[in-house]
Amino acid sequence: MKTLMKVLKWVTILFLAVAILVGLLAWYLHTDISKERQSQIQNSEHYVDGAFVNEERQAENDLGMEYMQEQFFGEQQREPETSVPVVSMDAADLQNKPRPGLRTIWLGHASVLVEIDGFRILTDPVLSQRVSPFQFIGPKRTHKAPLALEELAGIDAVVISHNHYDHLDEATVRHLAVQGTKFFVPLGVGQYFEDWDIPTSQVVEMNWWQSEKIGGLTIVATPNRHYSSRGLLDYKATHWSSWSISGATHKIFYSGDSGYSKLFGQIGERLGPFDLNIIKVGAYGPGQAWTDVHMTPEEAIQVHLDIGGKRMLPVHWMTFNLGLHDWDEPIKRALKAANTKEVEIVAPRIGEIVNADQPFVNEHWWDDVK
Repeated sequence: MKTLMKVLKWVTILFLAVAILVGLLAWYLHTDISKERQSQIQNSEHYVDGAFVNEERQAENDLGMEYMQEQFFGEQQREPETSVPVVSMDAADLQNKPRPGLRTIWLGHASVLVEIDGFRILTDPVLSQRVSPFQFIGPKRTHKAPLALEELAGIDAVVISHNHYDHLDEATVRHLAVQGTKFFVPLGVGQYFEDWDIPTSQVVEMNWWQSEKIGGLTIVATPNRHYSSRGLLDYKATHWSSWSISGATHKIFYSGDSGYSKLFGQIGERLGPFDLNIIKVGAYGPGQAWTDVHMTPEEAIQVHLDIGGKRMLPVHWMTFNLGLHDWDEPIKRALKAANTKEVEIVAPRIGEIVNADQPFVNEHWWDDVK
């Protein structure tokens, strides 16, 4: 009996310790939405019963035994074993004014540097080593960035799709904010910028279909199908979006992280076609809970067709281990589906410049990486 009581005592202590740790973590990661911002959020037709909602079905997360087994014991090769080719960027180029035309440089994951009609735009810039609230734990980059964070300069504006750590990186945001970069974010996401002491004049919170200008660019917050959370107590407390960016002669679309949705067809009808569609193809998994909010490569090709565009740049694959698939599966499936649907895909190396008005040859560089 004494032995049993000792075991129960230590089990109780362990349980309380874990509960306290989880509580402290929840408190540390929690962000309070200000009353003024909360009032603005509540006016959105997409905010229902205390949370943002998707217009289409979203299955509940399934964290059962089958999922856990696949997550921790799945046999996929989720990270490359050898070095991924990275083209180093010349930081000096960022000190010069962007040239006319349309160029893109994939920095990894969903981060794309876009030069469009004399302006520099970044999509969901993440140059930290890990996508996590802590830099000592969490998914780590599988390749180096094409330039160091301290070299990043000359950025006119940033569009943020939502608040997940692989799309909203505090270190990168703080670095750009000091330089006067302007940030366009979905409803509620401005709270993080306020907490990080970034001037409100540099942050524009937008509802779907709202349009804003910066110089000669028009930026529109467009719909998609996803969710938000950055802590343990803020599920869907802030909104998510895709983005349309148009200049004097060129237009691009960025999907953000999203599942497939009929909303993309509406974007195409109202704003398309585009010169380039930047669409996520990776970080998906099995089950309806995954596919409702993380589209497959084949669905990404359909999004491109729904929206209308000359070219598609597939992103959101390889840089971080976030899905339940081989690291190079998304690009292989995307290219196969694109070939079937006669869609032009550009699949550059990290850091490689793609000029919209010039031919581009895909060299299938991933086949040389083990």
